[in-house]
Amino acid sequence: MRWENNRRSSNIEDRRGESQSFGGNSRGSSIVSLLPLIKSLLSTKIGRVILVIGLVLYFGFGINPLSFIEGEATSQTQTKKVVNQEYDDRQAAFVSAVLAQTEDIWREIFVQNGLTYSDAKLVLFRGAVKSACGFASSATGPFYCPSDKKVYIDLSFFDELAKKYKAPGDFAQAYVIAHEIGHHVQNLLGTLNKIQKEKINVSATKQNALQVKVELQADCYSGVWAHHSKVIFGSIEEGDLEAGLKAASAIGDDTLQKRSQGYVVPDSFTHGTSNQRMEALKKGFYSGDIKDCSF
Repeated sequence: MRWENNRRSSNIEDRRGESQSFGGNSRGSSIVSLLPLIKSLLSTKIGRVILVIGLVLYFGFGINPLSFIEGEATSQTQTKKVVNQEYDDRQAAFVSAVLAQTEDIWREIFVQNGLTYSDAKLVLFRGAVKSACGFASSATGPFYCPSDKKVYIDLSFFDELAKKYKAPGDFAQAYVIAHEIGHHVQNLLGTLNKIQKEKINVSATKQNALQVKVELQADCYSGVWAHHSKVIFGSIEEGDLEAGLKAASAIGDDTLQKRSQGYVVPDSFTHGTSNQRMEALKKGFYSGDIKDCSF
């Protein structure tokens, strides 16, 4: 997929550097980290001597005795962090470029239908995040919160998509982003609110069936984006659609249930089967018209 020369979106909210803090000073935290070693040293005479020397260094001179044996490991860790940061930054740039394309494409589609498109925000996070829809961890996977009109993505999901689900490649990742933006489109069009009302006072099975329709439409919308990305920007290359279909297949409810429990429970499906998701993506891609994305 060609994306490097595309504009970047200004609607990225980068929270990757945020972390929870429990207060306290650094020296107190260091002492806590040393407790297992201190306990071990107290068990022998030589250990107690070493402990005394260590305490003198620590409290008398402010030197962490572990630094003498951690120097090489620290250097290796720092090098690894630099490499990971460069990879992370490239991924973030990719997300921003894809988001910008969805903005341009959906804005034009809305205009053609006499509507006004308002951009979604996309939040990059690491580990865990708080949204208007509640607290979520990276295990949740990418999601869209209609309450704050934001898409949330932990970049590590793309590695999981490639390794665990065997769906590597830029377009597979772009499909995921476009799918979540598809939910934003549904929110703007009133679809999510309509489905939410339909879920009231119906069985759990019926609620799941309604949710499947929502997800398949978002898959179709991602195909609509890809269609216009190819026509307008020339971003889609040979093999890209196949990569997207592979990703759609890998995260179908039947495939995921077979992988996790060895059998499927169709009434519990909330996103659609692998075949349904692939067909929805293809439908949007070959049509390019949101009117063909009714389920």
